[in-house]
Amino acid sequence: MVEIRTERLLLREARQDDLDAFHDILSDVEAMTFWYRPPHEDLMVTQGWLTAMMEIDPSMGEDFAVEFEGRLIGKAGFRRFPTIGFIFHPDIWGRGLAAEATRPIIERAFSEHGLPMIEADVDPRNGSSLRLLNRLGFVETGRAIRTSLVGEEWCDSVFLRLHSSNWNGS
Repeated sequence: MVEIRTERLLLREARQDDLDAFHDILSDVEAMTFWYRPPHEDLMVTQGWLTAMMEIDPSMGEDFAVEFEGRLIGKAGFRRFPTIGFIFHPDIWGRGLAAEATRPIIERAFSEHGLPMIEADVDPRNGSSLRLLNRLGFVETGRAIRTSLVGEEWCDSVFLRLHSSNWNGS
């Protein structure tokens, strides 16, 4: 897997020694508020998640561990093309790091993988992710109610799409 360096970030392949850092993120109630699963209660749950990330077939997806100042702060990419996903530790929110991580991943999806479009499925309560995706050029294509059960709570979805012809790198 390729490594991508941006001004402040390193996007790289996930490794087994990322387990504790990913668990710190995936067990954080705030980080997981709008995720498709409840917070991870133990390392075994995170281990299963990390193993799946490390075993992604490159023809099917490409998911990056994201480092900032030598610390793993989240992940961004595609568990399965063409749906993009990202999650970051709450203590780095608001610094533009999610945008900095997703831009080169989107560029790579179009230029290297030849995707005609990228999709996203976002909880409508997640205003920050919706604003980020809109700034990147994604447009809403639909909404659905009760699309996923997270713990005891049903969550809705906003579906967004970015066509390669509309991508300008911003």
